[in-house]
Amino acid sequence: MEKIKFAVVGAGHIGKRHATMVQQNPESELVALIDINEALRTEIESTFKVPFFTSFEAFLKSGIKCEVINVATPNYLHASQSIMALEHGCHVVCEKPMALTKADAEEILFKGLQAHKLVFCVMQNRYSPPSEWLKSVVSSGALGKIFMVQINCYWNRDERYYKKGGWKGLVEQDGGTLFTQFSHFIDIMFWLFGDIQNIQGKFKDFNHQDLTDFEDSGFVSFDFKKGGMGSINFSTSVWDKNLESSITIIAENGSIKVGGQYMDKVEYCHIKDYQMPELAPSNPPNDYGAYKGSAANHHYIIENVVDTLRGRNIATTNALEGLKVVEMIENIYKLKNTLKG
Repeated sequence: MEKIKFAVVGAGHIGKRHATMVQQNPESELVALIDINEALRTEIESTFKVPFFTSFEAFLKSGIKCEVINVATPNYLHASQSIMALEHGCHVVCEKPMALTKADAEEILFKGLQAHKLVFCVMQNRYSPPSEWLKSVVSSGALGKIFMVQINCYWNRDERYYKKGGWKGLVEQDGGTLFTQFSHFIDIMFWLFGDIQNIQGKFKDFNHQDLTDFEDSGFVSFDFKKGGMGSINFSTSVWDKNLESSITIIAENGSIKVGGQYMDKVEYCHIKDYQMPELAPSNPPNDYGAYKGSAANHHYIIENVVDTLRGRNIATTNALEGLKVVEMIENIYKLKNTLKG
């Protein structure tokens, strides 16, 4: 069977990881890497041994056969490049966030439907053993009615991360802390409990005034449309290194807390008539030099794309789910802008 051909747009840390995972999958083939930074050409061509293009347009005009395009560029380019790929007749694997506005996410969704192509949104934290276990527990109904859900995300992002002259920290290109740092955890919350309403919040910029255009911390509370209430408490002003990413669930028949720096450890489980199974160890987080990010589960993403296109599975995170995460963050930021006004 012929391998599924992938091209990757964006050759930064994440783009290179996508390319590596494609090359390690026995049913996929990397055919090109695209990045505007010409200085990467020698490294890319020697490491991955595929053609390197300095513009997406040049690749699309090259005639190289490709079924899937992975978009791993800065946040503000995700929507336009996903749409270009769909118009070219390719399926899309889009890094988070899918877009920076609901309107742009909707355009991607509609374009995919028109082109009869799939859009896979990269939310690799769903593949971590604690996340998969949480999903099974919540879906089984073992917890009964959900009363409260609290998500805490306390990370460090300082001048080592926000480089002068880069796109990170610029509101029009980055989108904000919830888009770039914590959308994975909002996705987990949506995956488990659905949409939210009655949003309230408080936002603060403690020590990023010279680094970003937006807040570094916030308290956000809301109601779940399916019942129960929740909150997200977040900050990137933690000194020196990440502190925690955790979710606590208080429900009718029990309580759960999954914590650790990356929501990767079950710290508490006490559920009526339930025996906690032994989980597989979580993968280590992605390592970006001075920083570590969310779980290094990108190989599962590529496997899911291949399995879905082969008819063996369905998309783990589809375009509609990616759109809902964007909408939830956009609604939270609308509240922030209302409070500021």
